Amino acid sequence: MHLKQLARDGLLKPLQAVSGIVERRHTLPILSNVLVEQSGGRLSVTATDLEIQITAQSDVAVPEGEPTAVTLPARKLQDLLRALPDDSLLSVDAQASKVVLKAGKSRFNLQSMPAADYPRITASQDMQQTVQVPQRQLRALFSLVAFAMAQQDIRYYLNGLLLVIDKNSMVAVATDGHRLSYASLALEGDYTHQEVILPRKTVLELSKLLAEDDAPATIDILVNQIRFRFGNIELVSKVIDGKFPDYNRVIPSGYTRHITLDRQLILHTMQRAAILSNEKFRGVRLVLTTGSLKIICANSDQEEAEEELEVPYEGDALDVGFNINYLLDVLMNLGSPEIVLSFGDAAASALITMPERSDYKYVVMPMRI
Repeated sequence: MHLKQLARDGLLKPLQAVSGIVERRHTLPILSNVLVEQSGGRLSVTATDLEIQITAQSDVAVPEGEPTAVTLPARKLQDLLRALPDDSLLSVDAQASKVVLKAGKSRFNLQSMPAADYPRITASQDMQQTVQVPQRQLRALFSLVAFAMAQQDIRYYLNGLLLVIDKNSMVAVATDGHRLSYASLALEGDYTHQEVILPRKTVLELSKLLAEDDAPATIDILVNQIRFRFGNIELVSKVIDGKFPDYNRVIPSGYTRHITLDRQLILHTMQRAAILSNEKFRGVRLVLTTGSLKIICANSDQEEAEEELEVPYEGDALDVGFNINYLLDVLMNLGSPEIVLSFGDAAASALITMPERSDYKYVVMPMRI
């Protein structure tokens, strides 16, 4: 590979798009590298961890020529490019097992590995269904549920997000067994019912890469894989093979205790109370009486925080405990100015919804305090 007068951002931008999945330490050293390819007047950068593969095309055209490819250490290359002036022009010269990168009077020799040895995920040719969604809507859908995904749970199917396509809607659900987040969006068209579980890492990368605009994102559901194409990016991911819990059985209905709260007010109130919560159990008591909601946290040092809010409530009294982190998570991730808290009895889960959206539900299980 021989490139001259390449704008710094022509390499840095696609590199930044893919480098999030590069592991610092991996049993396969070549996976610490990215694959840089020149073909048909375009430059592309690919990274993979054998579960996910992201390819980003550069916005900058390069001279036409024979297709060439080289691998470069992802972190070092990214750090070098960031450290160069914004208007730097690069030259890249591959020489056997080394690549010489020049910018002005700066020169860097980087170790390379054979491009032919770089492992690739081959996308399945068996297409099951294709859906198009505006990037802004897909990103918002993920942000409403992703925080409820499990982390390193032995129930591997919880370490991800359930995506359900059915007729004219797309539903996203995540749960760690203690709380559940559910959101949906309307689709244009009529699709067959399909469910896939996206790995946690895939969801987090998509949340970073999807743009805040209405440009389309194309979702291709393949056999044991899913592919997202948007802008200059293509992401191919394996899906989790497992049976996701029946979320419809978890979401409560028929509750009669409802209070509407200013989201920022209840968030700041709980953040103050959480300072004195038990560091291990993170419990909070919600005491609901006529016209009043008390938020009480205590710890093993006999310290206690009590906050009281005036609320429009006239029903039966209720004293119920929750993990305050689970409540803070949802309050920080919702963009709604108001939320609705709904309760059953002291042994029932709480339901959090938004007044302006009937397609969002958050369920959190109670805990004994």
